[in-house]
Amino acid sequence: MNQHSLSARLEHVAAQVPVGARLADIGSDHAYLPVALLRRGIIDVAVAGEVAATPLRAAQRTVRDNDLDEQVSVRLADGLAALQPADRISAITLCGMGGETIRDILESGQAHLSGEERLILQPNGGEQPLRHWLMTHGYRILYEEVLRENRFDYEIIVADRTGPVVYSDEELYFGPLLMPARSPAFLLKWQRQLKQKNKVLGQLTQARQGVPGQVLQDITRQLEWIEALLA
Repeated sequence: MNQHSLSARLEHVAAQVPVGARLADIGSDHAYLPVALLRRGIIDVAVAGEVAATPLRAAQRTVRDNDLDEQVSVRLADGLAALQPADRISAITLCGMGGETIRDILESGQAHLSGEERLILQPNGGEQPLRHWLMTHGYRILYEEVLRENRFDYEIIVADRTGPVVYSDEELYFGPLLMPARSPAFLLKWQRQLKQKNKVLGQLTQARQGVPGQVLQDITRQLEWIEALLA
């Protein structure tokens, strides 16, 4: 993967970035996503935020090698602290982190959000708590997708702040748009999850001691949801 050829996962993320967006890519790593979007003429300017020095230097190198220093600001900052009002950011990408981590970045960085930004999120697991945060903060999910890459299932969630929205527990778990669409990738993911959760439940049931009852109840309820979904 490089600024010319993104991974399948990042290509699917790139497809959700609006034309002409002013993009903030938080946790940008090598800055491949914003640089690729700029080279393709999809976006006008970008901020690449990184919390650690080593990936920051990698991002700076990618931007410099592509002569995009005028269009990409690479900043060392914790999460959304990379954003400045003068950036007038209209889209934010957060990719390749756990859903809980993305949720925490959004939660701690609320002061840096205007509410006008489109959120394009690609969590590595933890989708349920991330969707719950979006719901409780007035974000409506506009698009969802499941894709598989290198034997892992990934989800992409796109949301705008539109005001109050309510999703059921099952919609938060599976995805309010993914559930009715029932794509082949979505169904295959949950077939694999059904096997995995049955295995975990069996191990926990055998262990018995030291396993909180609530954990067993949660897994049992999730299994019931999955079985009903796949029936």
